[in-house]
Amino acid sequence: QVQLIESGGGLVQAGGSLTLSCAAHGTIWQINAVGWYRQGPGKERELVARIYEGDFEYAESVKGRFTISRDNSSNTELQMSNLEPEDGAVYYCYAALIRRSDRREYAYWGQGTQVIVSS
Repeated sequence: QVQLIESGGGLVQAGGSLTLSCAAHGTIWQINAVGWYRQGPGKERELVARIYEGDFEYAESVKGRFTISRDNSSNTELQMSNLEPEDGAVYYCYAALIRRSDRREYAYWGQGTQVIVSS
């Protein structure tokens, strides 16, 4: 059974920094994308950062402030700096196969870790 376990969430003041980590347990085959999503109160889940076949993608709102990285075992890390209240959300890591023909995603998801940014 595959599990993705996030860690590093917590409470931070605006302007501060936080690093989230995601450890993959079990065997994950044919993965070509890893990344992080977040869901704030009353909002849809949105893509924050992703590495897709070697390309790095970031949401416009976090460009220049967040950095995603990965290793060969599909573990990922999200370094966040200059945090803003709007960054407060539950963050989810994922590993997925994105099918090229129609871009359908077959994804594994973590349980989520809470990030709270105080003013």
